[in-house]
Amino acid sequence: MGLTSKKLELLIALLALASFVGTVYLWPRLSGRNWKAVLGRVGTLLLSQVLSLMALALVANNWGGFYSSFSDLFGTDQGATPTIVDHSKPASDGRGMGGVSVQGSKPVALQLGGAAAGAKGGTVEQVTIHGGSTGLDEDGYVYLPAAYKDPAYKDKKFPVVVVFTGYPGTPENLISRMKYPTIAAQSIYQKKMPPTVMVLLRPSVAMPRDNECQDIPGGPQAQTFFAKDLPRALATTYNVSTDGKAWGVIGDSTGGYCALSLAMREPGSFAAAASLSGYYKAAEDSTTGDLFGGSQALRNQADLMWRVQHLPAVPVSLLVTSSKTESDYKATEAFIKAVTAKPPFQISSLYLTSGGHNFNTWNQETPLALPWVAGKLAVPTSVGA
Repeated sequence: MGLTSKKLELLIALLALASFVGTVYLWPRLSGRNWKAVLGRVGTLLLSQVLSLMALALVANNWGGFYSSFSDLFGTDQGATPTIVDHSKPASDGRGMGGVSVQGSKPVALQLGGAAAGAKGGTVEQVTIHGGSTGLDEDGYVYLPAAYKDPAYKDKKFPVVVVFTGYPGTPENLISRMKYPTIAAQSIYQKKMPPTVMVLLRPSVAMPRDNECQDIPGGPQAQTFFAKDLPRALATTYNVSTDGKAWGVIGDSTGGYCALSLAMREPGSFAAAASLSGYYKAAEDSTTGDLFGGSQALRNQADLMWRVQHLPAVPVSLLVTSSKTESDYKATEAFIKAVTAKPPFQISSLYLTSGGHNFNTWNQETPLALPWVAGKLAVPTSVGA
């Protein structure tokens, strides 16, 4: 049974309950003052507490999607070996284009009252993205709108929105908890956004390390993977534009920081970004390790406020979200003020009356933020766009 298995969750919960009942039943027999009775009381209490904590931890992990497997939890998941990766990669064209391996697909239910009979919501495909220049591989999902299979669109390239989880989230959460494909399908059907392809990923390309979407000296080149490899790889399999004007990015928490960072640092690859409860400076802690190789210059460049204040503005559109009850409220206000004073930056904001750093807050923001990003994208009419 895997870490996220419902059977494991139920088994541990039943064992915790049985341990509690057993403790109550055996307690009178363990009421003596001798060392055996004392050890018995300690043992039954300890077992009951440990099992109860394990049950609660499994429920919390499955609810939040923090760890997807035991190897992920214990930090032993180092990804596929080079031999396996080589076998799974599609044939290279010699130009570092990379590619996409598709493992399966399923339809997206429109889930919209009053929708026309037979209306479709599109398709979600489970994929692995192979980076042609970085050699990185990342698992995720690709959402294809219903129009993707419409003959009327066969000669048209689609815009793309990259959707990031937080750290250490899983791409599955973007479907099960945040319902991005459903929101996209509904928004497209209601003409709130144009037919748009989405790529659903987590921002960490070398789990369990949190790389903050940086090109780490001597380490994973996450920024290059997302800004360069991803568009080229996706275009080998799907009818999407590789022009930066047709690409946007959205994410929550760490994914929100990554969205802003990539758009500001790679304006040729992304035209718009939305950050849901994101922050404005790369985190540095035990999960990230040394991101900058001791370079203060690289650390500064990963500080988005520093970039606004010290580097030329770039023509990208940014959306930030918060509420007065969130811890990032003051930082968001300061960021908006700084960006507003530096055209051609464009910035918009979305504030809730109240909210925290959680799925409930992001689920209220996503139906507005996703169409906003998609609405900022444009596929060039030139051939090969």
